[in-house]
Amino acid sequence: MADDYLARIGKLIRVARQHRGWTQTQLAEALATSQSAVNRIERGNQNISLEMIARIGEALDSEIVSLGYAGPMHLRVVGGRRLSGAIDVKTSKNACVALLCGSLLNKGRTVLRRVARIEEVFRLLEVLNSIGVRTRWINDGVDLEIVPAAELDMEAIDAEAARRTRSIIMFLGPLLHRLDTFRLPYAGGCDLGTRTIEPHMIALRRFGLDIAATEGLYHAQVDRTVAPDRPIVLTERGDTVTENALLAAARHDGTTVIRNASSNYMVQDLCFFLEALGVRVDGIGTTTLTVHGTPNIDVDVDYSPSEDPVEAMSLIAAAVVTESRLTIRRVPIEFLEIELAVLEEMGLDHDRTAEYAADNGRTRLVDLTVRPSKLEAPIDKIHPMPFPGLNIDNVPFFAAIAAVAQGKTLIHDWVYDNRAIYLTDLNRLGGRLQLLDPHRVLVEGPTRWRAAEMMCPPALRPAVVVLLAMMAAEGTSVLRNVYVINRGYEDLAERLNSVGAQIEIFRDI
Repeated sequence: MADDYLARIGKLIRVARQHRGWTQTQLAEALATSQSAVNRIERGNQNISLEMIARIGEALDSEIVSLGYAGPMHLRVVGGRRLSGAIDVKTSKNACVALLCGSLLNKGRTVLRRVARIEEVFRLLEVLNSIGVRTRWINDGVDLEIVPAAELDMEAIDAEAARRTRSIIMFLGPLLHRLDTFRLPYAGGCDLGTRTIEPHMIALRRFGLDIAATEGLYHAQVDRTVAPDRPIVLTERGDTVTENALLAAARHDGTTVIRNASSNYMVQDLCFFLEALGVRVDGIGTTTLTVHGTPNIDVDVDYSPSEDPVEAMSLIAAAVVTESRLTIRRVPIEFLEIELAVLEEMGLDHDRTAEYAADNGRTRLVDLTVRPSKLEAPIDKIHPMPFPGLNIDNVPFFAAIAAVAQGKTLIHDWVYDNRAIYLTDLNRLGGRLQLLDPHRVLVEGPTRWRAAEMMCPPALRPAVVVLLAMMAAEGTSVLRNVYVINRGYEDLAERLNSVGAQIEIFRDI
């Protein structure tokens, strides 16, 4: 039992240190101890006094560490408030995790600007650190520096962190160039039903990667004599599948053609990053990508991922559901044009500025002002399609939007096995959603929202949809265990509070 508590305390200290942007050496200096002692504490391999815990908490400005074990985080929402002012869209969560995986291709120093400080990123950093990659937050914790290891220690991988993120699957593409054999824990992430990795395997086998899955691990073996001899045709136009194929092709000594590729926002950002590494990619933004590989990548690179269109859609939905006038700045418009066209059909009152370039110099941004609107249900059903269609991750927000519109809206979430089921949680808040089957929901509006206390759905976007409905509901609601929201959003409650929401973060004592 004592060892378990030490491990839990050590993990809390490690997370608090990473949130502060410190290395183990910096914490050791603040405590007048050695880096090896901090390492032992974080691994749960050293007894630690209450006095030392307090000193660590003071050094890291972290009440969590000074209190010991922290339970799940909850949100208390006072609803019925109008939002106002302006809010900036943060950088893309999905792009940032792809770039972290892509940094494994580079022997040089990688700096990523304005990286999303979210749980999904923290889990990947824990995995990277555990296998020998050095990372640190720089420039007051805004940017992230990644320095590769000459040799990766895959036996030391943080399996717990790896299993809490599905993004670990994107280690396969870069690792097949560095190791002949390796093991990875099964990928985790949101509870969205069965999501096979077979499309990844079909693409990566063309580079000699063979996977056997046993006992919670992917056992990987690479045959160096195998290389793509014809175009790779992806069996699904998935984002992570395309990214894995790109990561494998980037260091392949030759030209790789990838067909039926996703052209979504995070894939484009990864392509721009690969170009910064010296890898030529033709066809960016289309479904056919031609990658001219570079076997040896050793450059110091500085890259700025673009803003997150799904977060932008979240903020648009927040304004719509709370009947607010809100300006959302730095919206990646090219990845929201279909969504806005649907909203215009429903009657959304909004305007936008002229386009300007994101920090990556490639993505088009606008500032968007949303005003209170009388919405009507759309004539056609809401359903996702690969880019440039309506984004798969934006579909859940239309459940909340449709709930405040006059009439009935059919939402067909055909991609995931059970995400549509979680949308019916809105019924706890006064919504009228009828589940027709595991993929289709009929939403009837308008809705008179009411406050409620409930558990957070285990899927990211439905969880945020519930939060938005709570913001619209008169009275006080409680959303319990919001880790899944923190996986994909940075300081969402605090940022919504900055434009008029009233959301309190608390934990059970």
